[in-house]
This record gives sequence, structure tokens and C-alpha cells, in this order.
Amino acid sequence: MAEEIKVTAGGNFIHDIIDEEQKEGGRTFGEKIHTRFPPEPNGYLHIGHVKAMCIDFGTAEKYGGICNLRMDDTNPAKEDEEYVRAIQEDIHWMGFDWEDRFYYASDYFETMYDLAVGLIKKGLAYVCELTPEEMSANRGDLTHPAVSPYRDRPIEESLDLFARMRAGEFPNGAMTLRAKIDLASGNFNMRDPALYRINHAEHHRQGNKWCIYPMYDYAHPIEDMIEQINYSLCSLEFENHRPLYNWVRDNVDLEANNRQIEFARLGINYTVLSKRKLRNLVENGYVRGWDDPRMPTLSGLRRRGYTPHAVRDFIERVGVAKVPNTVEVALLENCLREDLNANADRAMAVLHPVKLTIVNYPEGESETFMTDLNPTVENGGQKAVSFSRNLYIEADDYMDEPVKGYFRMFPGNEVRLKSAYVVRCTGCVRDENGNLTEVLCEYDPASRGGNTADGRKVRGTIHWVDAATAVDAEVRLYNALFLDPDPDAADKDYLACLNPDSLEVLSGCKLEPDVAAAAVGHPYQFMRLGYFCADKDSTPEKPVFNRSVSLKESFKK
Repeated sequence: MAEEIKVTAGGNFIHDIIDEEQKEGGRTFGEKIHTRFPPEPNGYLHIGHVKAMCIDFGTAEKYGGICNLRMDDTNPAKEDEEYVRAIQEDIHWMGFDWEDRFYYASDYFETMYDLAVGLIKKGLAYVCELTPEEMSANRGDLTHPAVSPYRDRPIEESLDLFARMRAGEFPNGAMTLRAKIDLASGNFNMRDPALYRINHAEHHRQGNKWCIYPMYDYAHPIEDMIEQINYSLCSLEFENHRPLYNWVRDNVDLEANNRQIEFARLGINYTVLSKRKLRNLVENGYVRGWDDPRMPTLSGLRRRGYTPHAVRDFIERVGVAKVPNTVEVALLENCLREDLNANADRAMAVLHPVKLTIVNYPEGESETFMTDLNPTVENGGQKAVSFSRNLYIEADDYMDEPVKGYFRMFPGNEVRLKSAYVVRCTGCVRDENGNLTEVLCEYDPASRGGNTADGRKVRGTIHWVDAATAVDAEVRLYNALFLDPDPDAADKDYLACLNPDSLEVLSGCKLEPDVAAAAVGHPYQFMRLGYFCADKDSTPEKPVFNRSVSLKESFKK
């Protein structure tokens, strides 16, 4: 069942436009607001798509309207039902629903074909035999118009050739159907753009029924008209395509009242948001799949431990604008940190364990202490943790000779074991190579709960796990996937920007037993270490946890 998340759509320029057009005499006065979210099923959704998702679904919700989910499956080359299912799962995870308004662009192929025939009959489209290379070479420039020797082809001849294109008589690239608009237009998208191309490829839903496929700029407005969309909201790269959107809308034989409005895409530093590049990372093994926690895909963010609330909060803070900008990834991390601080259970875990022996604690005895599940929540509950003579602490919580400002374990110093006792370090044990194997200490029996009877000051507090009950686990620490803040720049090889240290895998980490048994995705704050969640690879025999985000802003490249 989809998680219910209340939309808090703030004011933005799109809503300002809608407000005006909803007034009496306006374009959509008296109409229900109808939007659509039209992903192409050729990959998994990434966080850039979330902005569009929130704008499309959120706008409909704000105005009491409706939003369709439409698979833009007009290009059979890379589309697959796997992606359709993943897209649906991601949208539901984000808290949106399309109810019974789920469509495929491919369902409209017959209508699109008929409308293209209508354009030919009106003298507004023709079959062109220029190859893609020839078409590019004859595109012209700002002082020279484009050229096509087939522009004045007789209507009947274009109708015949278009039908034969559909019948499969010609190879890929042999012909296109082009709109007859303006070869000298300053907007090159209007220089008789292609409406159909030949592509002998099997479609994931239509099989081999079609060997010609509509171009997106032709299909997009028709899909909107068929579904009676009145606000087609899309990213800024389609702004120069809007005249073509309007031309198709105004010249095909369908009734419509649709308008395209563009907004700036989401850009995040140290991140690639090109689906083509993300696909390459997956298919060539640079990452461990679309849901690798280093990926900016929603499935990757979900696996890493991000919450829908944190992602929605991030998108809302970024806002809706016309001007492109790049957002700091630290803002996204901070949104998650704030959400998990309020909602994640607390636990103690040791990632780089060293044995701590309390030499004056009775052997064979144990006790339990109560710790808060979440101290930020009033009446948030407590849980019991076991305690005995032998514990595990972090290796860097001990130093032979402390540096300035170090208040943890060193010979003669007292520290507080979180929620348990005050102990005084008495020394350590090292192996023949000088490696630390054990830290020794004595506890103050009168300090149960961490308070000294005589009120002496103890400056350091460290976390621990009882060796008698600790469970070994694997913990995966994720850093930025790219070293360069702008790996997606046109003049850069994004693969050369990959961070070889984007993943650090720790084995033999020590967890409390109830934490080790957590359900996949359950969030924890590991005290002093960060926020973590159980990974889908986790098993009772081998728990696996992912670090979602650090406790403080410390974005690591």
C-alpha cells in the first residue's frame, strides 16, 4: 500500500499561470486541472524525475485535479516492462497514485498514424528520402535555410510511400515523414522536423506490429490531446520545442485545450542525471545495478535508507523556477538527516571493534541497562541492552598518548560507557606486531547509569556492544560516486570522474542482536557514527547494513 504523504505545494510560477487561467474568462476557467507524468520506460527513475513527479502530481492535487501516469514508449530500442514495474513502484513509494489513469503512448499508435495521414492530405507533411546524415548536412544555418528535394512531392506519392513505410518495404533510415513548416525558421526544431522514422525493432508491448515509430515531438502533444491534458508540464530543454508542440496541436484533427509550460531541471553536484550515462554505469559493471545505493535512482536512494519524506522535503526546498541551477548534494543529505533524527531508533554498533575488558567486573555475571529508543521523541520508549565483563568499543576510542582535545580511553583517564558505568583505563594489550588487541579498564560500581557518586567530572562518553551477545555484521560505507563536482559537463569524461573509494565494506562489525535482526530498510542511528539501515542482502546468518548519511555534514568525495 502506498505511503500517504500530504502534498504541501508552495507557490511557484506554474501555479501563478494556472491561477490566472482558472479565473473567469481564462483558458481553463471551469475546467478540472489535468496533468500527466510521462516517463520513458528505458531505465529507472532518478531524483531528477522526482522534481517533475512532484510538479505533475502535486499540481493536480493542489487544484483538486487529476494526474495521469503515461509510459512514453515510442522508442522500442531500450524499453522494457521491467522499467515499467520499477517506475510504478517508485511513484507509489513517493506517495503518489494514478488510480485508473495509467496509459501507454503505444496504445495510440494507430491514432497517431491516422493523424499523420491527415497531415499529408492537408499538404502539411511529406515523405523525405534524405538519410539522417544527408538531413543533417542540409539543415542549413542562421543565414541559410534547410533544403529537402522532396518537399514538393505530390500528396498521393507521399501517402503511398508512407503506407509502404508502415508495411515494412524500406530499411531503417531510408525515409522519414517530415512536417512541412518552415525551412528557414530561426528555431531549427521547426525546419520541417521528422514526425516518423523507420525502425525495424520489436516493441515491448506491440511486438513487431510496427516498423515505423513517431518522434517524441509529434507524439507528445497528441498523447496530451487524447487524454485531455490541459497542462503539459515539462523540463526546460523542451522550451524550444514548444512551437512544434503547438503546431501539431493546432494542425491535427483532434479537439484539445492543452498548453505546455517548462520548468528548470534539477541539477545536483557530484551527480550524473543522464539516464544514458546511468544505464552505462549499470550495464558495464561500474555499479551493482540500478538500485546500487551510490546511484541517484529512487531505488538506489531507497536502498541506501532515504525516506519519501526526505526526498519530497528536498524537492520542496529546491523550489520551482525557470532558471537552471545546481543544488548542493549536502542539502539532500541534510533533509534525510533531519528526518531520521526525528524518526530513527537509536542503537549502539561498533564498526572497527577492539575488545574492552573490565578487569574488576565479576566474571560470568551480566546485567541490563535501559536506553532511549529516540530521545527526541517524548515518551519514545526504551529498550534493554546487555552488559558484561567483556565489551567491544571502537578502536579509535583508545590512544596510548592522547592528542590535545582527546577525552576518550588512554591510561589513567576516565570515560563514561553510554548508559552504563564510568570506567578508568588501565592500559592495553598488543600483539607481536604492535597491533592493538585489547583495552583494559576498571569500573566504578557506584556509577551505574553513568553518574559518579562524588560528582567528579567525566568528559568523554563512548558507545559499546556486549561481547557476549554481539552479532557480526557487514557494514557498507558509501561516499560520492564521482570526484568531480560537475561530472555531467559536456567537456568531461564522466567515467574518468568516478571515485575509486565510493564504497568501503567493513566486515566483523559488532551489532546489538535486535539491530542485527532488523527488517530491510529499518532505520537506525548508530550512536556517534551516523544513520544506517538493513540492506536487502542482509540475512540472519550475515546481517548487512548501509550507511545512509553521517550524523553531521561531512560530504566525502
